[in-house]
Amino acid sequence: MTDPSADFVVPEAWLDLAHALADAARPVARRYFRQPLEIIAKADESPVTIADREIEQAMRALIEARFPDHGIFGEEFGRTREDAPVQWVLDPIDGTQAFITGMPIFGTLIAACYQGRPVLGVVDQPILEERWVGAAGHPSTFQGAPIHTSGCADPGGATLYSTHPDMFAGLGRAEDYGRLTAAVKRTRFGGDCYAYGLLASGWADLVVEAMLQPYDYCALGPIVEGAGGAVSDWAGDPLTITSDGTVVAAASPALNVAARGLLNR
Repeated sequence: MTDPSADFVVPEAWLDLAHALADAARPVARRYFRQPLEIIAKADESPVTIADREIEQAMRALIEARFPDHGIFGEEFGRTREDAPVQWVLDPIDGTQAFITGMPIFGTLIAACYQGRPVLGVVDQPILEERWVGAAGHPSTFQGAPIHTSGCADPGGATLYSTHPDMFAGLGRAEDYGRLTAAVKRTRFGGDCYAYGLLASGWADLVVEAMLQPYDYCALGPIVEGAGGAVSDWAGDPLTITSDGTVVAAASPALNVAARGLLNR
């Protein structure tokens, strides 16, 4: 089957909107960061704050104003125009646990998917004022300058990031993940979306996750891939808006293959 997004080049108007969305999110996140907040528990017991909801509302309004025929899939307010070929996928604060505990490694995630495939991604860290952008047909950038992964191909020399080991136990894959951690040079936990920015910039080599939602991962693949890395699910398939929530993001195609070999042995 031909991939309709394989040769797709993201229009400049989409990139302009992505930057505008991140610009709109920053002051809201900064206003609420390290301030007393009411923490609301969602049905899955994950926390949400007024900042999450205010940011998503602002971003949705901008999309509606510029591209009213595009779909929107946001963590806080669900989906609109689900059948539209272009879907904007939004996570206003990825890493809410970090946000509510005052740690500046959370980020606003913005993705555009075309025919189900992520083709544009932004990770914006509002407190540090750092921004990674990746888009099909464009080089990935950090603070507007091109970036590249480390190119690491050997797990034995790799730095691995994952958000938390519990995600693998919850999937019944703790033993598989343990083979990977035993093979790499070092393993670090935490980081959320920030770890993928470090990977794209060459400071880390591998990020492995599980049990993610589309708004958790759609923005990340275009950034890593546009910096020379390789991103897939654990089976090796490209990420889509309907993927199973497993992610292997690697500094090189060879490292992606090697990591998946350890996970799936």
